[in-house]
Amino acid sequence: MNISAFPSLDEASYCFPSVNRSCIRNSLPTTVTAVLYTLLVGIIITVICGNLLVIISVSHFKELHTPTNFLTLSLAVTDFLVGLLVLPFSMVRTVEACWYFGNTFCKIHSAFDMAFTTVSIFHLCAIAVDRYYTICDPLHYSLKITLSAITIFLFVCWMLPICLTYFLVFFGQNVDEMFLASVYCEGLCISTADKTWALIIPVVNYFLPASAMICIYLKIFIVARKHAKIINGIVNKVSSVKKHVKQIKASEQKATKTLILIMGIFLFCWLPVIIVILLTFYFNIFIPSFILEALSWLAYFNSGCNPIVYGFFYPWFQLTFKMVLNGKIFTAASSTFSLSSENH
Repeated sequence: MNISAFPSLDEASYCFPSVNRSCIRNSLPTTVTAVLYTLLVGIIITVICGNLLVIISVSHFKELHTPTNFLTLSLAVTDFLVGLLVLPFSMVRTVEACWYFGNTFCKIHSAFDMAFTTVSIFHLCAIAVDRYYTICDPLHYSLKITLSAITIFLFVCWMLPICLTYFLVFFGQNVDEMFLASVYCEGLCISTADKTWALIIPVVNYFLPASAMICIYLKIFIVARKHAKIINGIVNKVSSVKKHVKQIKASEQKATKTLILIMGIFLFCWLPVIIVILLTFYFNIFIPSFILEALSWLAYFNSGCNPIVYGFFYPWFQLTFKMVLNGKIFTAASSTFSLSSENH
């Protein structure tokens, strides 16, 4: 867009007033701008600090060095990188409607954005597989979910999204040049794709992992219900093991509820923005930019939800959270003893 085409706008209305084809920045009241920055900074802090607590907890305490927690640690690293390398720049673009960081970093940022969020989703899928064997096949869990299996999980979760994103952003023929030329202005940073890639990306990055997780969690739920019926029968027949069996039942119910919550949050955060993107590409439905930005941040917030779930449902995280905040984590002997006592 040419500045001379908008003579009624002053220089402050443009991202780059001295550039001829500058984008128009958001003209929001100061109060609204302050509220938006406060809200988005709060989300960023939640994502970074929450996942950093998980990283410190799992890394520091040897008692937590289990295959399951290695997946949790890797997920936390992924979500931490989303908060550190993606969200601060997305925040400025959202509030100002301007990209001030150059065209090269625009591509790098887009690659980080797609890669890390997809890696996060793939981790949730891997954790679902781990939980499946924990609840549905506990006798063979230690044989199937080994450190070698976790290593393979992590390699796939990281490398597949990164390779796909790198190819798409830097080498893929995914840009509609005519569309880009018609909307381009200095200060614009958007990811564009043709209709083929617009279908491939959500299918590979969202629908396939989401479908896999739904199937796995349904199976877990069904098996947990069967276990509950069996346990009830044992409790009624053998009173001597009543307390121990009830503890097993409560543990499985808690694990099942946690999984359902994680899956529900994932669908709630990601499904709206995926639907909007598909409607935009395939049905030419106009979606106001502020709605798309709001839904994008809802998807980003999923990276901060997992530590919150851990804090509510996992005693080990509650304990390590307190130990990190009060500095006891620096006293190795006492922290190890306290954590071990809690686990027992």
